[in-house]
Order: sequence, then structure tokens, then C-alpha cells
Amino acid sequence: MEKSSGKIVIYQLMTRLFGNKKTTNTPYGTIEENGVGKFNDINPAALKSLHALGITHVWYTGVLEHAVLTDYTKYGIPLDDADVVKGRAGSPYAIKDYYDVNPDLASDVNSRMTEFEHLIERTHAEGLKVIVDFVPNHVARSYKSDKKPAGVKDLGETDDKNVAFSASNNFYYLPGQSFQVPAGYKPLGGGTFPTLDGKFEETPAKVTGNDQFTASPGVNEWFETVKLNYGVDIQNGRRTFLDPIPDTWVKMKDILLFWASKKVDGFRCDMAEMVPVEFWSWAIPIVKAQHPGIIFIAEIYNPAQYNNYIHTGKFDFLYDKVQLYDTLRLLVQGKANTHDIHSIRQTQEGIHQNMLHFLENHDEQRIASPYFAGDPWKAVPAMVVSATLDNGPVMIYFGQEVGEPGAGTKGFQGDDGRTTIFDYWGVPEHQKWMNGGKFDGDSLSLEQKQLRLFYSDLLNLASKNPALVAGEYIDLTASNIAAGNFTDKVHAFLRFSGEERLLILTSYNAAEQVVKVQIPREAFQQAGLDPAGSYIARDLLWREAEVGFDQNLTFELKLKPYSSFIFKIK
Repeated sequence: MEKSSGKIVIYQLMTRLFGNKKTTNTPYGTIEENGVGKFNDINPAALKSLHALGITHVWYTGVLEHAVLTDYTKYGIPLDDADVVKGRAGSPYAIKDYYDVNPDLASDVNSRMTEFEHLIERTHAEGLKVIVDFVPNHVARSYKSDKKPAGVKDLGETDDKNVAFSASNNFYYLPGQSFQVPAGYKPLGGGTFPTLDGKFEETPAKVTGNDQFTASPGVNEWFETVKLNYGVDIQNGRRTFLDPIPDTWVKMKDILLFWASKKVDGFRCDMAEMVPVEFWSWAIPIVKAQHPGIIFIAEIYNPAQYNNYIHTGKFDFLYDKVQLYDTLRLLVQGKANTHDIHSIRQTQEGIHQNMLHFLENHDEQRIASPYFAGDPWKAVPAMVVSATLDNGPVMIYFGQEVGEPGAGTKGFQGDDGRTTIFDYWGVPEHQKWMNGGKFDGDSLSLEQKQLRLFYSDLLNLASKNPALVAGEYIDLTASNIAAGNFTDKVHAFLRFSGEERLLILTSYNAAEQVVKVQIPREAFQQAGLDPAGSYIARDLLWREAEVGFDQNLTFELKLKPYSSFIFKIK
């Protein structure tokens, strides 16, 4: 069953957490104590429910094999060293083998790749597409592929370790120095593991994933990972040596092709801006030539590089974290004003359709946590803007749609308002929707059911409505604030395509207020409407409001706290 074309709507799920039914949640708990979700837990009922929610793409996070502190030696998988693993389940971004999947996720470890392939098939059967992580900047310190195809040489296998930098090396080295475990690091919170001895043998030491050229990285650095070398001499003015094509480029291109051959539909590329844009410009067209339609999403945080990574790097979509996410979060918290939204869209002129919007992901604090909003309903207007502002994709994180707060001291990550990515854990509010594997939401509270219905209505509108999929945009905020119709805590804009004309109105006020909204005559005409005509606007989101325009193309409306509307003008 193929889903009709429209706006891309991504559902990110942490694969090891999504299907976990255990509720023990002991800090640093073992896989036996706290449980773990499996590929097989993501069943047709779950996927049907996601499709009904308005989702088009599922991002399965943490699929590739990474370092973990669970014993799989009976399956021929060596123990990882606890001194360079964060948490007990490990970071999904400390890749141990690019050609294998995490054994935690398999019901039968020996059949782990087959089980993942079956998940891809189930996902496609429900009309959804599959996104997986590609982690190109760094690997686990213990990286060693035992599943690489015949004839493939491992990363670092042919490196000259006597030099700090060589364009043909896969890693950067610190000759004459040995790696030191960060001082003060207490793996497992002081617990025990067979490989835990305060040491990790690595001579010469390799440079950390976040470019720390020291054999003694701090505990807050990416000490569990090592940086990959793409032919850039970082310590000498970032000089590039790209001819001939560096060996790392070829290896990483082959890894992309390996996963594309599994019929995944896209890659979310971790810390893409830490990899030279020239690599992407070379590799992405090669992959797309063999697998047309596959998409590439860049995790990127430098707006000055957005155009470069789209036009030169050939990425389809980029994270819009630093601009829209940060602004909407501050708006919800009462620390920004709505003028900033249109300013962001202006700075992204020509690329706004390439920006991926979100309010949650695995790196960010949960909306319902006290660190963000403390109440999932307060972020509803921000979510409406994220989903409707332009033609680019929108993403939610599993549990967001039921108000998961990310509470509890999990282990390595502590209690910081995020759902752990480093430890085995059950996600309580999400588990209520999961309902023992039925994925029917029967265990949710009435309020949670209402919240999930809001997300369903919004995401289905965003993914299918012509004005939101491919329509034009006109800002109404600046003119209405200037006219004194509302304050800079209210936002309004038009989206239109053909006969579909929408007015999106959101409020970030904590108190009820009455506002006026006026559409300038020129904007009315631009949207294909007759200023002398008679029009009403009906809300598509809550289906409770209807307003009429007066002769000045103005209507008046009472806004409840943190309210939002998607008015269809007829």
C-alpha cells in the first residue's frame, strides 16, 4: 500500500525503547531488569496506528550495532570495555560495526539482520517509509567489523599510526601517547562489569569524535568515540587533501550503499556538518543514482552553512534547530516574540522547503518536562507552526503525542527532562499507548487521548492539505501588530494553493484575550480572493470556531491561553 505524495511527516522512535513493556526502571538497570524493545515488537498494529496518525516516514534510531554493556559473547560478539561506554545500553552513536545491527534489538540474536529486514518489509506494507541513522563523523573506540562483506578492509586496518595525519588514514592519531580514561568517570554509576578496570588500551591514542586532540579527554567530551578522517588536516588550518579520493570516503560510500540495498528510504546523517561538504557532494549523487528517491537529512547547527549543505552537499533536508526550534521554545516559555518567526523564514528564502521542523527529538528535552513547558498543551501552538509554516517536513518523537515528560533518573543521563539514549528504560506514558503491544491507546487518560487526537488531526492536515503541502505563504503578524490588533505573543499567516486558502493563528499568551485579525487587501487578492466578496473562515483543527470578515477584511476572536486555529477561508 503506497501513501499518496505530500508533506513528509517523520516519527522518530528509539528502537530499543519503543516496544519495551517492562516498567522496572532501575537506574543503570540491566537488560534483564529494565527490559528492551525488539524489532519484532514494532508490529503491524503499531505501524497502522502511526499511519493513521499522519506519519509518512519512521526513523528507526539506534539500529546499527554500537557498544553496549550486555554480554553477547556466546554469539561471537566480544565484550565492550565499560570504561569507554556511556550508560549500560551505550550510545547509539558510538558505532561498533557499520555492517551489523544492535543485538539488543533481536529476539534471536543470530537472526538479527533478518529481523530488521522483516521490520522494513512490515513498515513498507503499511504504506510507511524507513529512515535509519548514518553516523559518518565518529565510531566507537572499540570499532571492529565482524560482518563486513568479503574483500572490505576494516577502518584503520591499513592506517600509518606513526603520523598524526595522513589523507589515506581513516583516523587521526596522537603518536607516542596512550589513551587515558577521563578522570572521575564512574561507569555504571559505580557498578561492576567484567571489563571495568579504569583503563582502555589504545596506543597511539586516537582523536575524539568531537575533535579533541588529547589523549586525556574530559568526562563531558565524546570520549567514547573516535573521529574519522576525511582528508582534512584539522590541526593545520583545516587544509584538505581530496585528490585522490580519500580512503574513508570510499568506505563510507560503500556503507551507505549497503544499507540502501536493504531498501531503506532515507538516512538521517548524524553531525553532518562535521564531515566536509565535498564528501556529501560526491557520495549522495552516487547513492541516489543507484537508489532513486532515497532522501538525506543532515543534522546541522550552523545557519551560515545551510545553503552550502543543500546546494553543494546535495542534502534534501536540514535540521531547523538553531532557528525555528529555538525560537518556538523561547516563545512557549515567554522569552521571545512572534516577529522572529517571519524573520527566520526570510533568512531561509529559497531553502525553507528543505528545513525539517520539530519540537522534540532524542537530543532535546521533552515538552512536558519542567525544563521545557511542563505541560504538553502549552506547546500546541508551536507545534501548529512547525507543521504548517512551510512545505518542508515535520517530525515528532515517540511519546510526544501523549505528553511523555522524560522524568526519572535513568543512569548516565540522569534526570534532565530527556528520554535516555544511554540506558535500558521503559517510557511510561508511551507504554500506556502501547498497551501491552496492542498499540490501541486504551490505557491512556482522556486528556492524553485528546492530545493524541490533536496530533493526528494536525499531522494529517499537514501531510495532505494542498495549501500546506505546496502552497504559498504570506505573513500577517507584522501588519496586525503594527495596527494594534494583537500583541507580539500572537502569530498569523496565510497559506494558499488554488482554491485552498488557510489562515493559521496561534497564541502564546497565558491569559485569555480578544484580538482582531486583518488580512491586507493586497494579500487577500494574492490569495485569489475578492476583497469585495463575502467570506467566512472555519477552523479545521478543533472544528469549534467560525468567523466572518467585515468590510475591512477583519474579524474578531477570543483566544484562550496557548490557543491555535487553522481557518479555511470560504
